[in-house]
Amino acid sequence: MRTKPVSAAQVRAYATKAQEFTDAAVSDLAAGRNIAATSSAIHAEINSADAVCGARLGKRAAGEDHDQVLDLLRQAGPDGTAVERELRRLLPLKTKAEYEPDDIAPSAASKAVERAQRCVAIAVRVAATTR
Repeated sequence: MRTKPVSAAQVRAYATKAQEFTDAAVSDLAAGRNIAATSSAIHAEINSADAVCGARLGKRAAGEDHDQVLDLLRQAGPDGTAVERELRRLLPLKTKAEYEPDDIAPSAASKAVERAQRCVAIAVRVAATTR
């Protein structure tokens, strides 16, 4: 698995990006843009994962396969396990939301945003204690 080192400043930057993607996801969901909401939620979770892995392990996954981050998250303690659980459920929607012509059901988009919000809360909390 390819990884990249992550500094404390980068941990905070990933958490900030995760929050921005989540804010966009909430806005898109409210406007009925389910595909955009789901895609933003996925990116929020990926950035949350990078923040948590960076804070707890000093590195993040850097490979093409997003599933690799799941292995790192399992090594990142309880916060990593919580993010891994949510991200594992969301990653299968990535291809559908970003590359397939199919729509995303409102209920699936709503769940994706809820999952992202939980992960971002963890990432923001972890980043705030990273020095």
